[in-house]
Amino acid sequence: MDATRISRSVRLPDRFRLARYLKAPELGPKILFFSGGTALNPLSRELVRYTHNSIHLVTPFDSGGSSAKLREAFQMLAVGDLRSRLMALADQSVKGNPEILKLFTYRLPKEEDDRTLRQHLERLCLGRDPLIREIPDPMRKIIRNYLQIFLQHMPKDFDLRGASIGNLILTAGYLTSERRIDSVIFLFSKLAEVRGVVRPITNTSLHLAGQLENGKWIVGQHLLTGKEVPPIASRIKRLGISQSRPIPDLVDVNIREKIRKLILEAELICYPMGSFYSSLIANLLPRGVGQAVAENDCPKVYIPNTGVDPEQYGMSLADNVRTLLHYLRKGCNTEQAPDKLLNFVMLDTQGARYAQPLDVAAVRELGVEVIRMPLGRDQEEALDGEHVIEALLSLV
Repeated sequence: MDATRISRSVRLPDRFRLARYLKAPELGPKILFFSGGTALNPLSRELVRYTHNSIHLVTPFDSGGSSAKLREAFQMLAVGDLRSRLMALADQSVKGNPEILKLFTYRLPKEEDDRTLRQHLERLCLGRDPLIREIPDPMRKIIRNYLQIFLQHMPKDFDLRGASIGNLILTAGYLTSERRIDSVIFLFSKLAEVRGVVRPITNTSLHLAGQLENGKWIVGQHLLTGKEVPPIASRIKRLGISQSRPIPDLVDVNIREKIRKLILEAELICYPMGSFYSSLIANLLPRGVGQAVAENDCPKVYIPNTGVDPEQYGMSLADNVRTLLHYLRKGCNTEQAPDKLLNFVMLDTQGARYAQPLDVAAVRELGVEVIRMPLGRDQEEALDGEHVIEALLSLV
């Protein structure tokens, strides 16, 4: 499809619309992203220039790294991706926010011993560390209080190596809010002037479980991504939600009414780049997601990955679209036509950016239109966040 015009009323990019959004981002559109991980964070930081009303439904299934230690110690959902998205959307022009971002993204050294790491955390609690001294009140006192709460609840044998300070703070808030993560998110969204809505797709402690075509089951998000362990060597046949790991114990999960309302309020729904199964498809697994998407008549856009994604082993672009539609339909009460769930696949004009086969004709046979337009910059593999935002906002 011609990138300069997709209909009689919409141009890509629409410079008039973009100028209007830049002038009054507080009145900007409600673009909803189903995502997780960090792939969307650079785009999110750029997005706040155009709208303060974006919606981010994030996966809480991370089971690797420091998140795994917190989940095991406190039987909770993963907060790392929530924390990173909140910080990406925080208004950095507000006094103290750059310092808060610096603290929330800081990780304790991996090479220090337990005693030294605990002393480091205690210095932060007492306000003696430069990272905490630079944060103005009242946020400094609130953060110190939450760090003290974490220390009080922390098991004696808890491994602090590589721990994210932001994750520790959110964990403390979770424990003191009767394990209601939305309350913690709301508080920090207000304090850090977060320009958007961030919510986990489900607020309970669950895990991803994937069955490969060779019959093997893999339970745990970090085992699917190919980042902490060798990548999978067989295509993913089925993805589900498990109550526990390492043995799959699949369960049905329904979305909460507040999540359903957020989906229905969206003015555009985006299935963005990122780990295909563990970030995108994982968000579609709870029952009711597909139904809410189908009931919303706004445009729905899929933006595929460019480089290699280990989770997409053996898949083409049309395979991605079939999989996306399959899991959306599973969350519907009745059979839905493709155009109720997905309208456009948006591709960069440079096909060489993509590691997957771009079988565009097969995608169109599925009832989904393909838009080609400049989404990246020369000599760079990844898509450019600003170009992607301009394309999406032009469709609203």
